[in-house]
Order: sequence, then structure tokens, then C-alpha cells
Amino acid sequence: MSSNILLKSIKEYRKKTNENPRVKLARNSSIKTNFVDIAMDWEAFRKIDHTFSDMVSGQMKVTNQKSSGRCWGFAGLNLFRIYLGRKYKVKQFEFSQNYFIFWDKMEKSNYFLENIIKTADEPRDGRLVMHLLTDPVQDGGQWHMFVNIIEKYGVVPQSEMPESFQSSNTARVNRMVTRKLREFAITLRAAHQKGANLTSIRVMKTDMLESIYKILTISFGSPPEKFDWQIRDKDDKFLRFENMTPKKFFNEHVGLNLKDYICLIQCPMSDKTYNEVYTVDYLGNVIEGQPIRYLNLPSKRLKEVAIASIKDDHPVWFGCDVGKQFHRDIGIMDMDLYDFELFYDTPFPINKAQRLEYGDSLMTHAMLFTGVDINAKGKPRKWRVENSWSDKYGDKGYDIMTDKWFDEYNYEVVVHKDYITKDEFVIYQKDPVVLPPWDPMGALAK
Repeated sequence: MSSNILLKSIKEYRKKTNENPRVKLARNSSIKTNFVDIAMDWEAFRKIDHTFSDMVSGQMKVTNQKSSGRCWGFAGLNLFRIYLGRKYKVKQFEFSQNYFIFWDKMEKSNYFLENIIKTADEPRDGRLVMHLLTDPVQDGGQWHMFVNIIEKYGVVPQSEMPESFQSSNTARVNRMVTRKLREFAITLRAAHQKGANLTSIRVMKTDMLESIYKILTISFGSPPEKFDWQIRDKDDKFLRFENMTPKKFFNEHVGLNLKDYICLIQCPMSDKTYNEVYTVDYLGNVIEGQPIRYLNLPSKRLKEVAIASIKDDHPVWFGCDVGKQFHRDIGIMDMDLYDFELFYDTPFPINKAQRLEYGDSLMTHAMLFTGVDINAKGKPRKWRVENSWSDKYGDKGYDIMTDKWFDEYNYEVVVHKDYITKDEFVIYQKDPVVLPPWDPMGALAK
């Protein structure tokens, strides 16, 4: 057989395709219409129902990350505000997502430069260094990276560091910081090649970080060190808290022990096993912070712990591949929503493990589970999802994830350690298996 496309084969393709009435109908329909709307299945569409048997209390109006990839921070801060809202009976509140991303980018810059120092003897065009250079301060992140920022820098109300144009539209500032960091990488590697010792190289790095801080301040504003916070609660009672620091504000008004939260993943890839703990090399933000740590469990266990948490009135941070089998406008993630096999007249049979192994899926987005719908047999039917894409989509910004979709495209949940077994907790504390930086489990939520 020939290695190239034969004109004879093209002729056969054309004949068979043009003789297929299903192809003709689909082609004609899609000329002026979005194909995802044409492929939508009526039976799945008509079953959309935004009611749930179990919901956490204290849910608020959804937030809006705008043109940025800060979903992981938005999801974490949205989790925090539920607890603050309950404590003070507040109808609506937002933490400063701008404050959070300022420090994340500052820490990612230091993390990148330290990794450049660490890999100074690696070839510049090798896979590892090229990976580090690709996107050093991208917006995305993981749960432990979120925890590291909060534990080091605390939180502030949005009123103390409101959104700037750049924090809501991060592409340009990311580009400028990345350009500067690549320049610094050249300088640090050259100094190492000329024999500079580690102490002098780190002095150079400290001066470099001053430039990064300046760029971030120009782009996002100056992070507050102290502030006063005042509110009126649902009963119209006035409250004022003076001389707060960001860490004090978190400790006194959120008060969660973030070290008690466990990140569980469901990764069925052939090179990974269940009941094993993993980390990812060269993935993080705060050098002295917690490393990434995942306990790999079957999807059934992720559901069980998430349901238990929701039933106890605790929201659940999670990460998924949001772009698959999802309709943004109506806010539903459903494996049966689209009949692409009928529309394209071809099957799409690959499974979850194969999607991960062959680049068809990975975790792309983080949100909150704030409810679950349990059937008469005690099994989940669908999940209520708090997104961070404004209230224009779904049910005023809240989405539906069907349970079938959970199995196929949800990859991780974060719950309190009380919801896993003692044996699972023992495994979680083991030395983790280290995955390479480009492993699919190293994907960052955006």
C-alpha cells in the first residue's frame, strides 16, 4: 500500500460520502449553524433540571474570571466565602482574586528562576529546559498551589484590591513577565557557565525579582498590608474589623485548616495504579510550600467522598476537562447531550484512559460542587456546579454535571481528610511516585 494519499482513494471517498444522505443532511445543516446545536439530542435536552436533593448552604451570586485562567483560585476563594458568609450571614461577598494572582505570579517567577538554576547543566534545547521555558507564569494552577499562596499571603476582601484591567485580561502581562523571565534565564545560565557560585547567582536572582514585582504592581496594583473591613449582615447589623492583615483576615474570618484537605484523583492510565500517591516534578509555585500530592482512587470513591462532604454542608473543589460534551449557554455537562456519532456518521469509541494517554483529554478547569441529586436507590444522578464565568450561563452561572459525565471527564476532588478511610490516609502520607513534568496529571486548571 502507498504511504501517500492516492487520487484514486480520494475519488472513492468522494463517491461514498456524496451518496450518503445523512452526510448531506448534516453538511447542509452545519453551513450556517453551530454544529454542537445541531447535534444536540432532544431526549437529553428535555431532561435538564436544576433541582437537587442535597445542596450546601450559603451559596452566593457567581463570580467572573473574565479573560483569565484563574479558575482554580476563583474556585478556592468561592469555597472560602461560603464559610465567611455563613459566619456573618452575608448575602454576597468576594475575596480579591487580583490579590491572589499577584502573589501567585510573583511566586511562580521565583519558582521558575530556581528551576533554571537547578537545571543549569541541562542542555538548553533538551525537553526539560524547553518545558520550563514554555509558559512559566501561566494563570493555571492546582489545589496545593492555591493552598501555598493562601498560607503564605492570606486573603483580602475584593474591596481592598479590586480587579484591574490586566488582572481580568491576563494575556498581555503574562507575555511581558514571561519575556523578562526568559531574559533572566539566559543571564543565569550564562553566569553558571562562567563559573559563578550559587550564592552570587541567587543574589542576581533577587535583583531580578524586583523587576518582576515592579511589572506586577504596574499591572495589578499594590497588595495591601493592613486594612479595615466593615459589612452589614443579613439582619442589617453593622460590623467593623480594624487593622487586619491578610493572614489574620483568613485565620479569623475563614478559619479552615488547609493542611487537613486531601486531593484525590481518578487516573485510569496504564502506567498508574489505584491506591497510590503521586506528585509531579517541577510543578508548583511557592518553593517552600507543599508539593503537589494526589491519591489515585476509582471514580466511585471520588463520588462517595464528595457526596459525604456535600451532605455535611461542605462544598467540594474539583478539576475536570470542562470543554468536552459541554454546552456553555445552557450550562450542562452530559455524555448524552450531543449525538456526534449520528451527526458525523462515525463512532468515537476511545475511553478515559486512552484519552489521557493519547492527548485527547486532561484537566482544564476547576470549579465547586455545591449540590448533588441522589435517586431513590441512593445513587447520584447529577451534580450542581458553581462556575466562575458570570451569571449569564446555565442557571445564573450554576451548571449541571451528569453523573455519567463525572465518570468520563472529572479528574480530581478535594475533601477534608475525615472523608477518606484510615488506610487511604496512610497511603496519602507515603512518599509519592514522581511523574515527569509533561505527564497529563501535571495539567493546570485555567
